[in-house]
Amino acid sequence: MALIVHHLHVSQSERIPWLCEELGIDYELKTYKRVPILAPPEYKALHPLGTAPIIQDGELTLAESCACIEYICHKYGQGRLFLPSTHPAYAEFLYWWHWADGSFQPALLQAMVMAKGGPINDSPIAKISKDSLNRGLRALDDRLRVNKWLIGDEFTVVDVMIVFSLTTMRYYYPYSLTEYPNTFKYLQRIGEREAYQKAMKRCDPEMELALWSDPPTKVPVASK
Repeated sequence: MALIVHHLHVSQSERIPWLCEELGIDYELKTYKRVPILAPPEYKALHPLGTAPIIQDGELTLAESCACIEYICHKYGQGRLFLPSTHPAYAEFLYWWHWADGSFQPALLQAMVMAKGGPINDSPIAKISKDSLNRGLRALDDRLRVNKWLIGDEFTVVDVMIVFSLTTMRYYYPYSLTEYPNTFKYLQRIGEREAYQKAMKRCDPEMELALWSDPPTKVPVASK
């Protein structure tokens, strides 16, 4: 039985098909349209939290990006795209792996909520939120100034994890990367990866990939 990846259109579950393509493993992709913004009932029924991503492997149903990625890499990829503890950059790998979903993505979500909050957009909390996001973007850009991928010259799961926040997430919170040229160049390299192109064509064929400095302006087809 093939690994099943359940992908909610225009969501962070795009990470999982991309990972499978990078690893060259077989998987069955099931896609779900939003109705109109949230996941449809059949998607929510897959897991108690009803959030993307969700994978199924036999009797196992698993959610959470990091959990799904670790499971697939170690069970099907022989540990590829993860660094072993003996690697010189292991500590850096751990930091950026956890930073992507533990610090950067929450900062984006908080900034998005504040931006849509009317008067609270000018509150002290909103300013702190925006400052936190800007510091994160600056740290990321500085990192990419001297590294091809986030962990040096080696493409890893850290790259798979961070890209959604820099691309598709900008459909929901349209921030600019104009002040972060190294991040922009990084996204151009991501866009050249065959596995990324193949996965995104399968996941969201009608969505324009947000690989540019300016945020996308069109509403994603899947969320209309």
